[in-house]
Amino acid sequence: MKITYTGRQVELAPAQLKKVEARFAKIGRLLDGKRLAEAHVVLSLERHLHHAEVTVNYYNHKLIGAGADTDLFTAIHSAADKLEKQCVKAVTKFRDAKRAPRKTLPEKDAVTPAVTEAEAAGQIYHVEQHKKRKPMTVEEAVLEMDKTRDYLVYRNAETGNVSVLLRRRDGHFDLVET
Repeated sequence: MKITYTGRQVELAPAQLKKVEARFAKIGRLLDGKRLAEAHVVLSLERHLHHAEVTVNYYNHKLIGAGADTDLFTAIHSAADKLEKQCVKAVTKFRDAKRAPRKTLPEKDAVTPAVTEAEAAGQIYHVEQHKKRKPMTVEEAVLEMDKTRDYLVYRNAETGNVSVLLRRRDGHFDLVET
């Protein structure tokens, strides 16, 4: 865990800094998966009261622990305790969340199933003409087909007739003209 300190009228002794870094290393092990977390520690003195505020960004959530005490070291540990509780809660919430891959919705205008008696033999789909397309040549139709499509119905620019371009299993195409 990368820790940045900002002290306003306050400095830590090297022995205290070592103990504080060990404490934040424990919090860092809670948060760090395959990425490096960053903590920003702000220390300030207001009258005779020391304030410590620790801010950590965890998956676009700000985790903030704040503590105040007459002793600086106690204020830092109080802030670290509060931050640790928030970290444990955030990690368990993230771990226990049920995440499933996003399901793609079928195009509403392209294909609508028609339910008939022929459903036992196979599903029948009624393809609506949802876009008025310009006529195209056979070469343009081949370029229009992508890897997911098995067929393309288009109006031939040369003859004006409706044509169907089918992709065969071997990768070649069949052209059906009406």
